[in-house]
Amino acid sequence: MSTAQFFPWQVDVAQQWLGQRERFAHAWLVHGLAGIGKREFVFAAAAALMCESPVNGLACGQCLACGWVAKGHHPDLKRIRPEVMALEEGADQEDEDGAEGSPAAEATGSSKRAPSNDIRVDQIRNLAPWFNNATHRSGFRVALIYPAEALTHISGNALLKVLEEPPPATIFLLVADAPDRLLPTLLSRCRRLPLATPSAAIAQAWLAEQKVTHAAAWLAASGGAPVLAKKMAETQPQPCPEWLSTFVTSLEKGAGMNVGQLADTISKEPASQWIELLQRLVIDINLKAHGLEIRYFPVLHKSLAVLCERLAVAQLSELADWLNQQRRVAGHTLNGKLFAHAVLQRIAAACQPTRASAR
Repeated sequence: MSTAQFFPWQVDVAQQWLGQRERFAHAWLVHGLAGIGKREFVFAAAAALMCESPVNGLACGQCLACGWVAKGHHPDLKRIRPEVMALEEGADQEDEDGAEGSPAAEATGSSKRAPSNDIRVDQIRNLAPWFNNATHRSGFRVALIYPAEALTHISGNALLKVLEEPPPATIFLLVADAPDRLLPTLLSRCRRLPLATPSAAIAQAWLAEQKVTHAAAWLAASGGAPVLAKKMAETQPQPCPEWLSTFVTSLEKGAGMNVGQLADTISKEPASQWIELLQRLVIDINLKAHGLEIRYFPVLHKSLAVLCERLAVAQLSELADWLNQQRRVAGHTLNGKLFAHAVLQRIAAACQPTRASAR
């Protein structure tokens, strides 16, 4: 397991929440903006709940239980997540239950089935023996389920049956960016804990402590999510990708453009990633068109200002909704380059100058 510490902007809410553990609900849905540290929050919460000598409600970091959590081997802690995510987190032969079809089996090639992006029903059903055993340190048993949106209809219903008759001394912590994507019946069985997005000042101060340069630009590109901003700064050369800057420059010129080369470039990346960037660009265009400060890519403000001088707002009214529809089907396209070309062409068409402005 990674860390068992809360981020600075999480400590107060964590202490207030964990201070009620005598009357703690058996299932919680922790939700908020993507990239603010929700997964780390539930890791730290699990450590606190199983800690034998909590300090102000938080894990002491010194007891035997905290040592087990830090090493990722506490027998009363389970992580239920898609196999793809488990592999990204470094799942090995001893991860989870080690059964056939587990992340370890997928990684070693012992199963022909590709790692799943969903939380499968057998991952929920395989918890039954764990529930039936007594806890090892006479404390709580904690199941972390993330992202909860990865629960399928079948696995979600299997979890619902468990939550309807919860095992003793067991707490379920679900994590979600978008609670509205979960089964309503599942939501009804969980108490909600919304996590707020930290202020820009707090987020930028933390990013500076993490040695992230140009923290404000990275924070803007992440939508205000500091954990995501840090990850982006570690994996990307700049807050605004070069291909996006090139696209905006072409839109600014207002002439017809050939999006083929750009489509070829972005189609090499997962469609959900580049569509999200384009969605954020369209939000910035709309904000600028209405005389408001742009949110995600301040480095593009000059080009967007020129672009918006000749655009009719009506041209952009349906574009955001259309992009939302494309994002929902992004993982099912047969030809990534054609899909990218169609999306770029639609945005370019919506950003063409009106006849009046052209004159």
